[in-house]
Amino acid sequence: MAKRIDVSGLNAYYNSFLAIEDISMTIEPRSVTAFIGPSGCGKSTFLRTLNRMHEVTPGGRVEGKVMLDSEDLYGSGVDPVAVRREVGMVFQRPNPFPTMSVYDNVAAGLRLNGKYKKSDLDDIVEKSLRGANLWNEVKDRLHKPGAGLSGGQQQRLCIARAIAVEPNVLLMDEPCSALDPISTLAVEDLIGELKERFTIVIVTHNMQQAARVSDRTAFFNLAAVGKPGRLVEIDDTERIFSNPSVQATEDYISGRFG
Repeated sequence: MAKRIDVSGLNAYYNSFLAIEDISMTIEPRSVTAFIGPSGCGKSTFLRTLNRMHEVTPGGRVEGKVMLDSEDLYGSGVDPVAVRREVGMVFQRPNPFPTMSVYDNVAAGLRLNGKYKKSDLDDIVEKSLRGANLWNEVKDRLHKPGAGLSGGQQQRLCIARAIAVEPNVLLMDEPCSALDPISTLAVEDLIGELKERFTIVIVTHNMQQAARVSDRTAFFNLAAVGKPGRLVEIDDTERIFSNPSVQATEDYISGRFG
């Protein structure tokens, strides 16, 4: 079941360095929210705070609140591993487990989280591969290495692996940046289908992609080099691209900087 995210007063640090400052926003369920902005403004850092991946980085720490519906993800006693099951992540470069088959890649998270009968695993693997629009391409090679697929297929395999454990939210950090145009289109089409079931957040440097796939867009920027990244504005994507509230947003979208 897709869930809503409410972020308030969030700061993220690398040791003493403040990377992003005072971020507050609401991310609606069953929608796609795109994060845009110049390199180094904290988009990916912020994305990783939404499933507590930021803490995995040496010196990474977070202040502020991230609510998943009524659950405080940074509350005392909350297990970060459980958070990452609820809030899945797809990375910039496809990262299938190289020694595992297509089937085992999809089943990996399920096997970590519990015991399943073979027939149940078979059903979930097929459902997840169908959900990632990959089943017809790989159904005859389920037991061949996942790393043997094309780049676009590998990325959809990673999406299948992420959705197999039934998360509520799917985070995507530039999921198409390493892909060719045809594979990019396949992943974008898939994002449009997946938002019926998940809350999706995507970081992208591609303005056209943000305009195509997202319902809402958040623009991040730096006040100056060495200063923390901040959220400049968030609004419906159509409004951000046609009539943004802040001049810096218009300057970035029109290519005047970044």
